[in-house]
Amino acid sequence: MRLPHPEPDAAGPGQESVWRYPRPAAAERVANHLKVVFDGRTLAETRAGVRTIETSHPPTFYFPPGDVDQAMLEAVAGGSFCEWKGNARYYDVVSGGRRAARAAWAYPAPTASFAIIRDHIAFYPALMDACFVDDEQAVSQPGRFYGGWITSRVAGPFKGPPGTEFW
Repeated sequence: MRLPHPEPDAAGPGQESVWRYPRPAAAERVANHLKVVFDGRTLAETRAGVRTIETSHPPTFYFPPGDVDQAMLEAVAGGSFCEWKGNARYYDVVSGGRRAARAAWAYPAPTASFAIIRDHIAFYPALMDACFVDDEQAVSQPGRFYGGWITSRVAGPFKGPPGTEFW
C-alpha cells in the first residue's frame, strides 16, 4: 500500500523538521557527542562526526575511522548504491559471541558532494545496544534499509515504514 505524502509534524522549540531538510541530501560536520554501544562495549565515540540529512529522513551519523574500535568490525562482501553518496561497503559488528550482520557501512570513494564522509562509518541503531546523541538515546528510523537516528531534536513523520518509499 502506498501512503500519501504526509503533513509534516509541527516542530517544537529546539527541533528541526525533517521536511525542511534538503533534497538532494547533504552532509555536515557536527560537534555533538556521538556514541555507539554494542555488547556492552563502546564501539564508537566522537565529537567530530558528520551527519547526512535528507527530506523526510532523520539524520544518519558517521564516525571518523579513528574513533571506531576497528577490532569490532569485519568487512563483508556486497554493498549498496546511494544516488547521492555512491557505493557503500558493509561491516558485521562482532564482540565476544555476538554478531550483528551488515550493521555498519562506509563510503570508500563517495561522490564529490559527500567527500566529507570518506571512510567514515555509520551504524544501524536497531542493531546496536544503544546509540546516543549527546546524552539522549536515539531510536532507529523505521524500516529495514535506512539508518537514521531519531531523537527529540527532529520532528517527522519519518520515511521508512511500508508504503512510504515514494515520499
